[in-house]
Amino acid sequence: MAFRSGFACFIGRPNAGKSTLTNALVGAKVAIMSDRPQTTRHAVRGIVHRADAQLIVVDTPGFHKPRTLLGERLNDVVRTTLAEVDAIGFCVPANEKVGPGDRFIAGELQRVAARTPVIAIVTKTDLVARDVVGERLVELADLGDWAEVVPTSAVDRFQVDLLTDLLVARLPEGPALYPEGELTDEPDRVLVAELIREAALSGVRDELPHSIAVVVEDMRPREDRDDMLDIEAYLFVERDSQKGIVIGNKGARLRDVGAAARQQIEAFLGTKVYLDLRVKVAKDWQRDPKQLRRLGF
Repeated sequence: MAFRSGFACFIGRPNAGKSTLTNALVGAKVAIMSDRPQTTRHAVRGIVHRADAQLIVVDTPGFHKPRTLLGERLNDVVRTTLAEVDAIGFCVPANEKVGPGDRFIAGELQRVAARTPVIAIVTKTDLVARDVVGERLVELADLGDWAEVVPTSAVDRFQVDLLTDLLVARLPEGPALYPEGELTDEPDRVLVAELIREAALSGVRDELPHSIAVVVEDMRPREDRDDMLDIEAYLFVERDSQKGIVIGNKGARLRDVGAAARQQIEAFLGTKVYLDLRVKVAKDWQRDPKQLRRLGF
């Protein structure tokens, strides 16, 4: 049997379950997850290793009608990714009716479907009854001419292996692109920053998710200990009022963020971590080209 290798991406509107599905295929956490829309802000690559194939899954930001310069750049990431992959997974959540955002994405995908196969995926099937899943499958099938239409649940792994098979079957023959055992090509600093942002998103008010950015300023082994890593990171928000929300009463919220992030970072890096978090205001950074560049967008 010929070995196959290549790239597939998941596309969908914000909060369609793309990151959770990416992690399920990879079998490890490589993309942060949140019930807040637009959690993913860049193309995250997770690597699926099989005896017959290597599938690189690209989790993209939610495709949406942009209201800021950041939103426009996130959409640019999606469009660039679509042009570079061998297969596309179009994600629509089972617990929400197909809407204008889904129809907009379907129209975009019809333009590339002639050269790149698109598999339509109903995600989050564990959240609804079977008849609702059936309704969503019909709605999704009516949106375009797809290579396949598949219901899945990343939470209980319903048809996750089948979806992997369908994506692998559409990859070209070729050698492995990454070393065995490597699960992502994301730099450690980027993943650490994302884990901090995931912790910060948990429980904050609705206006904050889009306003939080995280930059890891320094990450180094402690001089007197070989089992400890010192990490210094900044959480950037757009307004002083948001800074107060993130810090919380007498710093309680920021301590909670640090504790949750540290647990995830230690599990990811396999070492103890001392995490120094600070909050700064970068006024209206989502609309400022210079600040967007400084924050990595």
